[in-house]
Amino acid sequence: MLELSGVQSGYGETRVLHGMTFRARPGRVLAILGRNGAGKSTTLKTVMGLLPATAGQISFQGRPLHRERPHRIARMGLGYVPETRDIFASLTVRENLDLAARRFPVPPGGWTRDRVLDLFPRLGERMGNGGMQLSGGEQQMLAIARTLLMNPRLLILDEPTEGLAPIIVRLIHDRLMDLKRTGLSMVLVEQNFGFATSLADDVVIVSKGQAVWSGGPSDIRADTGAQHRWLGV
Repeated sequence: MLELSGVQSGYGETRVLHGMTFRARPGRVLAILGRNGAGKSTTLKTVMGLLPATAGQISFQGRPLHRERPHRIARMGLGYVPETRDIFASLTVRENLDLAARRFPVPPGGWTRDRVLDLFPRLGERMGNGGMQLSGGEQQMLAIARTLLMNPRLLILDEPTEGLAPIIVRLIHDRLMDLKRTGLSMVLVEQNFGFATSLADDVVIVSKGQAVWSGGPSDIRADTGAQHRWLGV
């Protein structure tokens, strides 16, 4: 579904990705693991066109992405939940959701406002609240719900549990598991090893801007050497 081959990218003259190569398969969850500064978030930003790929190729369902603008990439079916969440703080929950719903057509059986509120009932209780009045967990729920209203073919999440209380982490885990059961393809960057490997079908470890290990979640749980070398677990 999503394929990166030899991708290089970075910030100005500072190169962060040094030939990033991996593949995310349809109907599965790919977890990208690695230490801070390994290039995980840079990889997602490059996929979404927020950073230019200076070399290599990125394709989605066989179509090249690496020369497309971010809005066109979103239209192609990639939904991105950034680490910063990026909800509209000056708008209410209802307005945040309606803004996304109006811009993307709903396919048969697709995501509607009612459906995302069934997934995150707490948002239904906060519809009139502004983004700044939400807790961190509620902001994360809103960021995911808003992205689902784009009806993406691939959901990309960057550190969805960062800074959240354990009870909210469990709630986000359960909701992502619900999404997985629908067959939605996902790419997940996450520092929480247990969270990521319990959701993932496939795992890639990134170090110094390259993919250095790949396998299944049971493989990485059993490979304590890889955990110590590249994750510090």
